[in-house]
Amino acid sequence: MIERSLEQHLAELHPASFGWSLQCCRWDRQEAEDVLQAAYVKILDGRARFDGRSSLKTWLFSVIRRTAAERRRAQWTRALLSLHWRNGHAAPAPVATPEALAGDGETARALRAALSRLPARQREVLHLVFYQDLTLEQAAEVLAISLGSARTHYHRGKAALRESLRGEGAR
Repeated sequence: MIERSLEQHLAELHPASFGWSLQCCRWDRQEAEDVLQAAYVKILDGRARFDGRSSLKTWLFSVIRRTAAERRRAQWTRALLSLHWRNGHAAPAPVATPEALAGDGETARALRAALSRLPARQREVLHLVFYQDLTLEQAAEVLAISLGSARTHYHRGKAALRESLRGEGAR
């Protein structure tokens, strides 16, 4: 794939890529933007190469997922190292953004809460299938798991989400 063509494909996939990046970053918009930018840099400077064994979208989503995981590990390590330097004061609470406040409707809050209670793998499979329009086969490829495992996580996640939302409605 020539570089100009790759850049065009990345531009076309950007909205879906950002949605996946948000999921991988636990809906932290700033972190998702940073992860997506780092993933694009990896791709454009050749550290991540598309070999054609999958679709470009599933490969791109895999790069984004690995980049998010690398950043989380680095942040965790920095946090552990900084424990020695803390003076015991609590960090200030993050300021709510207008986007976060706008999405805080009761239904959206209930859905986010129900999704957050799911195990990570179930949450990832559901996001890829429902929000990114990937097949279970593609989701399995992005997550580097078997198709059978993806199916199991998908069905268990849907059932748990359904049950959780029923419980929210009963309150």
